[in-house]
Amino acid sequence: MTKRRSSHWYGKLDKDGFIHRSWMKNQGWPDHVFDGRPIIGICNTWSELNPCNHGLRDLAEAVKRGVWEMGAFPVEFPVSSLGETQMKPTAMLFRNLLAMDVEEAIRAHGIDGVVLLGGCDKTTPGQLLGAASVDIPAIVVSSGPMLNGKYRGQDIGSGTDVWKFSEEVRAGKMTLKEFMAAESGMSRSAGVCMTMGTASTMSSLVEALGMCLPTNGALPAVDARRKALAHMTGRRIVEMVEEDLKPSDVLTKAAFENAILANAAVGGSTNAVVHLLALAGRVGVDLTLDDFEIGSEIPLLVNCMPSGQYLMEDFCYAGGIPAVLNELSDHLRKSQTVMGADISAYAEGAEVFSRDVIYAFDEPLKPAAGLRVLKGNLAPDGAIVKPSAATDALLEHEGPAFVFENIEDLKANIDRDDLPVTPETILVLKGCGPKGYPGMAEVGNMPIPAKLIKEGVRDMIRVSDARMSGTAYGTVILHVAPEAQAGGTLALVKTGDRIRVSASNGVLELLVDDAELAMRRAAWQPDPPRYSRGYAKMYVDHVTQANTGADLDFLVGKDTRIPDRESH
Repeated sequence: MTKRRSSHWYGKLDKDGFIHRSWMKNQGWPDHVFDGRPIIGICNTWSELNPCNHGLRDLAEAVKRGVWEMGAFPVEFPVSSLGETQMKPTAMLFRNLLAMDVEEAIRAHGIDGVVLLGGCDKTTPGQLLGAASVDIPAIVVSSGPMLNGKYRGQDIGSGTDVWKFSEEVRAGKMTLKEFMAAESGMSRSAGVCMTMGTASTMSSLVEALGMCLPTNGALPAVDARRKALAHMTGRRIVEMVEEDLKPSDVLTKAAFENAILANAAVGGSTNAVVHLLALAGRVGVDLTLDDFEIGSEIPLLVNCMPSGQYLMEDFCYAGGIPAVLNELSDHLRKSQTVMGADISAYAEGAEVFSRDVIYAFDEPLKPAAGLRVLKGNLAPDGAIVKPSAATDALLEHEGPAFVFENIEDLKANIDRDDLPVTPETILVLKGCGPKGYPGMAEVGNMPIPAKLIKEGVRDMIRVSDARMSGTAYGTVILHVAPEAQAGGTLALVKTGDRIRVSASNGVLELLVDDAELAMRRAAWQPDPPRYSRGYAKMYVDHVTQANTGADLDFLVGKDTRIPDRESH
């Protein structure tokens, strides 16, 4: 029998082996589970403070059934859980902390492979970052989306319709009572946002990366088939241990390119950019912001909010990610997957059951809809925009800036009746990047000024170093790098400056001459640090910029530590 990683903990007939086995036996495990069979960790982000993931307890039990069925020994362990809707200042501040938690938990314990149970926006990428850094066999099971929201006989989507309803209240077209009545119908079951927000985007891209079994991306959280998927994942991870199939075998440049293509086709979240860049950095793949341009000519195929009409439940029934990969088959790169087969196997035999939801590649919902990378003196290291959720006419625009120096400035002034803005104005928000907020909060989709909302305006260009929710929409330019707090040109913009945007040419330009910008830079000072201790201080001191994934600088790259350290 091949000597396993777990044998360093449980296979020794000495004091160390005695201690490891004996303490585990206080849970009632018999001798034979320590007979050299694979030990499979189940890394669970279940939490009652993370409602998106509260169905993961049941999925963990299903995974265990599959592991036991294959003759291996499953052991469940907790890590921190990041509830996007519940955490302040932003769950993104803690993605890298979760990644550290996962990495060190795997490294410190005697497991041979790991199943990652996550779902809510930052749990999936955080777990992947941690597992990839240790590089033992790993596979993902996502929590799955909620059932469709319901309100007055209509389907409503989490996030997307919240923003719309909120703006209608501000415009006086929806009463507060009507707004509050939608609250209970929005979230009707366990699971993540049922729009193509960041959570469902990441579960879909995990499938396109080949890091989970097929259908993981869209099966509803409460669908019995997700438990069956978890069961089969428990079986597969044991086989992966036998095959020594690791994340580094799957997460190749080709796999990341497939994820970029899939993100364009599904109208996925802009947040996928920072997560894929960070993950590539962990496994040593040379992925840059410019690589996302390969998705710019891919059409939008999935008619899901916020880029379309339907919700994840409908997407599942229409064929899900396998059907999308089938539509993309002529463009996919060859890449290994956790199934031990090429990604093309995920699309094999896949059908589309509703062309209202999943369009054909040759007859798309929207052409050339992938994320666009913008550069220029306002974003020397890049910024991004999501054309599928934007107003076409605004993607080529020049106008005067109105600047909010920070989020507090925005909140205090956005509803002023005398705010000097028109629909042609470009709203600029500073101080919300990785270091500035800190954590790069989802505030980039700034509210439309109240005076314009009342005039019927529902979109205008907004530019910031922040992120936006994957459920949000609008002509929103995000992730400007370098950020304002790091001394990027964004910090120098003044109200009245003209800005030029050309998505087709990849341009984001501040129309101020170099001499004036040099004078402004000489007078600029960063804001004083908000934190003086703890993880938040460590984060601000070491976080990288958005264009490289907003990881911590000392976590980038492969780990050279020996994972099987002697104990006691």
